Amino acid sequence: MMLASPDGPEYAERLRQLQQVLHTLPDKPEESAASALRALWCKAAGLRLSVQAAQEHAVPSLDARQLAQLDGLLARRLRGEPLAYLLERQRFMGLELLAGPQALIPRRETEMLGNAALQLLREAALGVENPLCVDVCCGSGNLALALARGVASAQVHGADLSPEAVQLARQNAEHTGLAQRVQWHVGDLLAPFEAPVWQRAMDMVLSAPPYISTTRLDDMPREIIGFEPSLAFDGGAFGVGILMRLLRQAPALLRPGGWLCLEVGLGQGPAMLQLARRDTRYDEVRAEADELGRERVVLARRAREPGGG
Repeated sequence: MMLASPDGPEYAERLRQLQQVLHTLPDKPEESAASALRALWCKAAGLRLSVQAAQEHAVPSLDARQLAQLDGLLARRLRGEPLAYLLERQRFMGLELLAGPQALIPRRETEMLGNAALQLLREAALGVENPLCVDVCCGSGNLALALARGVASAQVHGADLSPEAVQLARQNAEHTGLAQRVQWHVGDLLAPFEAPVWQRAMDMVLSAPPYISTTRLDDMPREIIGFEPSLAFDGGAFGVGILMRLLRQAPALLRPGGWLCLEVGLGQGPAMLQLARRDTRYDEVRAEADELGRERVVLARRAREPGGG
């Protein structure tokens, strides 16, 4: 039986075709024609790997049936289906996660929020035996799971309005071996935490919420709007409604010195920083910027002094 080799003409021809027609998105920089082909080739061989993991794995040979499966996967990708959904995997902060249309695909830009929050949670763990952290709009569970792995003593909770997203988050907790480390809730933003036991008890509230304005949705690439759940990126008329709700509501749950950590959309950073600095319930507000100097993460600390409300 003839096998198609990664060193053979079958691979080279498909790579050439992809390089000519594949359009990739800047918010998914891990994908190129070469990385996509390598990952889908591995998927056709029966390997379930993220695009990042596939670059680290030896590329197997394919038989005729597997080569036909590869061509089917390539056709779906060229019709706009996201690579992570085809692979059923996505890497986030070193975690190999399950990916599916139940939740937004974790982006590398959200790792900025994850890394900033992880540093603050580690600092909290120096003074609190079991710091309490809540990830709101948790999606596939990527942030909650990354923090749970990064701070072994933390009590981590994840919540999302979508039951389907929370189910995927639970599956990811099992998949990563962290099922005993995170508790999951279904509800609108902070609604699952309205009981008195949660008030002024949290060391961290973090969120990568929907922040794309509804008016912009028609202009978004089909790869996003046609496949990823709109609930995960539609931020309302102006895109900042959910961010503003979290700014208003989080102080009731944060202990003095606790942190609200938010991912914000392009251009939203200055306004959100200004709003947070005007709120006397926060006594320190700062931002994390991307490589182009654009604020993408807002960090606000619950005021330590009684006068902070």
